[in-house]
Amino acid sequence: MKILITAAGSYGDVAPYTGVGARLRAAGHDVALATHDTYAPLVRAADLEFRRLPADPRTERPEGYRSPDASPGSKSPDASPGSKRALMHKAAAFIQKLGGGMAEATTDDTELLLLSTTTAPLGRHLAEAYGIPSLDLSLQPNAPTGDFAPPVSGGRSLGRWGNRAAGRLSLRIVDRLYGDATRDLRARLGLPPSSPRTVRRRADAAGRPVLHGFSEVLVPRPADWRSGLDVVGNWWPWLAQEAQLPPAVQDFLAAGPPPVFIGFGSMAAGEGERLSGLAVRALRRAKVRGVLQSGWAGLTTKAAENAAADDILTVGEVPHALLFPRMSAVVHHCGAGTAAAGLRAGVPTVPVPVTADQPFWAARLAALGAATSPLPFKALYGDGAEARLAEAITQATAAPAHHERATDAARRIASEDGTGEVVKAVDALTGQGGPGKQPADGRGQGEVG
Repeated sequence: MKILITAAGSYGDVAPYTGVGARLRAAGHDVALATHDTYAPLVRAADLEFRRLPADPRTERPEGYRSPDASPGSKSPDASPGSKRALMHKAAAFIQKLGGGMAEATTDDTELLLLSTTTAPLGRHLAEAYGIPSLDLSLQPNAPTGDFAPPVSGGRSLGRWGNRAAGRLSLRIVDRLYGDATRDLRARLGLPPSSPRTVRRRADAAGRPVLHGFSEVLVPRPADWRSGLDVVGNWWPWLAQEAQLPPAVQDFLAAGPPPVFIGFGSMAAGEGERLSGLAVRALRRAKVRGVLQSGWAGLTTKAAENAAADDILTVGEVPHALLFPRMSAVVHHCGAGTAAAGLRAGVPTVPVPVTADQPFWAARLAALGAATSPLPFKALYGDGAEARLAEAITQATAAPAHHERATDAARRIASEDGTGEVVKAVDALTGQGGPGKQPADGRGQGEVG
């Protein structure tokens, strides 16, 4: 079967689908992955066909946009006036380009669409136009539930009624973001006009299947979700069986006790010099060795004062699956993929959430006991930032309970096969006539916004 996977966003939004694609290819399917040029090497390394999607989120920002993480040079992480509006503008512009790119990536011989969280609201129109099945593969639990508020809302529970209401509101905000892109895409495809909300509600009422690529170790499946919304376990980025850490990293690890990892992924762009100095000082205050992953922030010991020593190493893109098991703790922004990678490695986490769904995953790790209390990114500003980070690192590396909980979680995650569940779902979906088939027990109707 010719399968097209579409994924857009940062590394963590794309890399897990290389593992999914490779598993489907091994099962005999012809798989293409459409994403941004930045990730073409990841796709081709997994022996998948690469198809280009425009609007790389790392390089394309609206005029005058300032990061909502922090205002460069400021003493606090408060966003500049109007930055939320700028962020919404950026998202809408990104989605607008994405719709046209997905249409170009979908060829006439495509037989099945696998859609990420970001691409699903657009991919449903493509599936309708081509008359082919689609399957949503989500990395976040976005369906309304009383168990928790939407992940993007910050992780604080609003009570069961409030959580469900916030979940419905979150879906409507997404519908609004995709409104213009939906109108243009449907016109391009020759489909009658229809709003994102109408299409979404119709798909939910039909019982469309959605697989969620995270572990129930962190987020048990809500009992109030409708039939067809399943949590199957993590999808890990593809990694060659013979892959090894670079020699310089292996030498560093062999030269002393396990270090502490610090990295912020796609967060904190432009703050490398400040964060590098803070990280080095905190590591030394905690009396531990460290590994800084440069990421979009550009962390490096070269930007830190008095860092010319052999106790801290800077690395670039090193697979977390190889690096994290060699750490004594990991300090990161708690994106969904990085949070799962730390748990999979069985090492404690110091969560430093910045935005979006990161506080949600940070809170989940802490509730599990595999992490310290979350240290919000804003705590890395001002007087005492170094002490706060050093104290959290000490707690993570010295408290036996964190190690025990992380080790237990790793054991449970190791028994899951998330990509295998995708293969099963693809086989069942194509064998039963597509996602529009109503479940036999009639439970396809669910609460939607």
